[in-house]
Amino acid sequence: MTEHVFKGIFAAALLAAPGAAYAQADKAFFNGKSVTYIVATAPGGGYDTYGRLVAEYMQKYLPGSTFVVRNMPGAGHLVGTNALYASKPDGLTLGTFNTGLIYTQLAKHSGVKFDLTKMSWIGKAATDPRAVIIAAQSPIKSWPDLTKMKDPQNFATSGPGGANFVETLALTAILKLPIKMLPGYNGTDDQLAMRRGEIVGSIGSRSSFEQFVANGYGRFVGQFGGTRKDLPQMSQYVKGNAEAERLVRLITAQGDIARLTAGPPGVPAPQLAGLRDAYRQAMEDKDMQARADKLGLPVEPLFGEDVAKAVSEALNQSPEVVNLLVEGFSKGK
Repeated sequence: MTEHVFKGIFAAALLAAPGAAYAQADKAFFNGKSVTYIVATAPGGGYDTYGRLVAEYMQKYLPGSTFVVRNMPGAGHLVGTNALYASKPDGLTLGTFNTGLIYTQLAKHSGVKFDLTKMSWIGKAATDPRAVIIAAQSPIKSWPDLTKMKDPQNFATSGPGGANFVETLALTAILKLPIKMLPGYNGTDDQLAMRRGEIVGSIGSRSSFEQFVANGYGRFVGQFGGTRKDLPQMSQYVKGNAEAERLVRLITAQGDIARLTAGPPGVPAPQLAGLRDAYRQAMEDKDMQARADKLGLPVEPLFGEDVAKAVSEALNQSPEVVNLLVEGFSKGK
């Protein structure tokens, strides 16, 4: 790969479940069985693409299994994630969802019926920084241009609970941005809306909009973290605003654990070890890497308990940040 760095793979021993550090991976369990892979968005878009790649290549490394992708959009990934969390913990239901649910859990959103710290973590596929995208036909050429607009600018978001809903809501509230949020956009709906002219911009994972921007339909005006130097960092625009600086750091952290795959709590250790091993093999697969690269999807994996640790650390926020998210949701209502 060129710009997408494929990180070294952790030893299989690191993939074992806590309390069963040396559990033998039971791949034979999946022979002849159907595995449901829930994607908490509508078809199309980055989450769906990553999810289908992961499902296809995990099936390859669990001989005799059949992976069935099931799209369950709604309420900013809450519908699909709640369903995943409540599913039978037999290793036959997995899924992917937006890391913005870290915000939602921190804010104690009433729609949250899960605890991310209790998920059976399989892995994460990428480090995918968040970015601000503006439609090509808009006169807004930079982030400062947006902040100076006199009239409210329509921004697409998912439903409450999705990452860009929370990020847009909180940034607008803290920085007093001239943004009017229009929730309910899933998959590539926001890109189509920008092309139609009904939406000015959005916040999303950079990889989801790379092709959109490359085709001349939009432009990036800022990025949260990431290693590439071709875009201004949002951190430079909030210097001196302590609340905004904390929020930008939290948004940046979300990109470090993008494109997650998990099961419900309590998956037996042998089955969980088998799933983690298949996921690791899927991420190592040269054909999978080549397809992801062709699609412009970064592949920078992390596995098992290392993902669980990263999620727990992201949920360990100061009272100030938690209050900020609660306030943001309250203003959104």
